[in-house]
Amino acid sequence: MLRLRELRERKGVSLRALKQTSGVAVSSLARFEAGQGDPQLSTLRKLAKALNVTVAELIGERSIKKGD
Repeated sequence: MLRLRELRERKGVSLRALKQTSGVAVSSLARFEAGQGDPQLSTLRKLAKALNVTVAELIGERSIKKGD
């Protein structure tokens, strides 16, 4: 399960700001947050880097620490 929205909101980042830091289109980000489509590994890496988390945290393989 992709935790994109949870992480983005926890860090106080808008879709537009995430687009700027990751290079991923807002329309794609919105689709991923809605659970539509599966991002490629390269896209997951860009998003994880932009949110300062690991890919494992982004896809829900590791729990997210409170306060992050």
